[in-house]
Amino acid sequence: MRLRPTRALAPAYFARPTLDVAHDLIGMVLVHDTDDGIAAGVIVEVEAYIGETDPACHAAPGPTRRNQPLYGSPGVAYVYFNYGVHWLVNAVTEPEGSPAAVLIRALEPAAGLDLMRARRSTRRADVEREWTGNDAELCRGPGNLTRALAITGAQNRAPLDGGPLRIEQPPGPAGRLPVAWSPRIGIRVGQDKPWRAYVPGHPSVSGRPR
Repeated sequence: MRLRPTRALAPAYFARPTLDVAHDLIGMVLVHDTDDGIAAGVIVEVEAYIGETDPACHAAPGPTRRNQPLYGSPGVAYVYFNYGVHWLVNAVTEPEGSPAAVLIRALEPAAGLDLMRARRSTRRADVEREWTGNDAELCRGPGNLTRALAITGAQNRAPLDGGPLRIEQPPGPAGRLPVAWSPRIGIRVGQDKPWRAYVPGHPSVSGRPR
């Protein structure tokens, strides 16, 4: 799929129940404009993390310096270093004071594929899996997509409504991609919650088929 992203999503889009946002983000486009150029991909897999009662959410221990963006304004990026290995990017959801976010787990590459290939081809120890040369795998998995799009802690708290890092609505009718739900993956707690939304059968989706 090769899409030409258009209008960035406004903060009000994210100031809604997190599961609604997670569902609706499927098919939207994550864009990162850097000095090297633009790289973008269609969102095909996400996970929701909701509130202090969710043991897998970073808000579970209450407010901390690290999780402060979760308690702030919706529609900003929450980017953190995971297990000392790779960066993960989330979109903060719900009204201010209600800590929640949607983790972006996988993209279908849509623009800047040469940039993505170069970034994923560099051998490093701190990656989920080395790139095999299959373009469908460029942004498969949350650590791989941040590497492909050059997203780091420098983008933490970045607004997603029109800056260099943004989420846009693609051309054409919304809701064109099917959405399935499953329990979240790659976590040690809160595995019972079916808060992972994804495009069934899509080659860029991470994890095992369900």
